Amino acid sequence: MKLRILWIPIICILFITGCSKSDESKDDVSGEVAEVKVTDPMANIGIGPISKVDLSSEIDQLLVSSGKEVYDLKCTPCHKETEKFIGPPPAGIMERRNPAWIMNMMMNPDEMVLKDPIARALLIEYNGAPMANQSLSEEEARAVLEYFRTL
Repeated sequence: MKLRILWIPIICILFITGCSKSDESKDDVSGEVAEVKVTDPMANIGIGPISKVDLSSEIDQLLVSSGKEVYDLKCTPCHKETEKFIGPPPAGIMERRNPAWIMNMMMNPDEMVLKDPIARALLIEYNGAPMANQSLSEEEARAVLEYFRTL
């Protein structure tokens, strides 16, 4: 009987805290509602170590092969090349996003989701499923980016 009495307040607290979450994203530092506003997605480089990516006019097939291996190993549980899944499809991403943004998203997804308006909008669009941090190195992220150029 005592055990049942203890469970009632615990269940009530869990229910109240679970139901009190707002659809609006909160800024962890200030507690204010952060706007999810995107002006020019191609100008946004995101948040992370990459500030610029130089792409040659020719696709590096060796890099593509390496990038496909990384993608197949670390990305396919959540992404399908051409259709929505848990995360967005990478096909056509080079026309929608700045290459630096793409690499920063792969290398720094935790901070991107907190501070980048495009990443925040994607989080909302994909039902709050944040991108898992796969701890990609810059070389791995660059190889995956080159692979994305072929999709």
